[in-house]
Amino acid sequence: MTLSGKSYLASAGETFDLIALLIYGDEKYTADILCANPAISDKLILDGGEEVRLPVVELLAAGEYPLTAPWKEG
Repeated sequence: MTLSGKSYLASAGETFDLIALLIYGDEKYTADILCANPAISDKLILDGGEEVRLPVVELLAAGEYPLTAPWKEG
């Protein structure tokens, strides 16, 4: 995984799927953000102040999804 070198400062109450929607325009990139942030990936709702590292993602066309979710591999 390649990180973009950019980060996002989370606000209290935000979730990873909301951040994916705000940054990448679609919740389907939630798994990419979770994989880039293993230290905080166990939080369902962020406290606020967390620095969320943003990965470089391959933007897919509307309706396309990766073949396998990262948490289902193995």
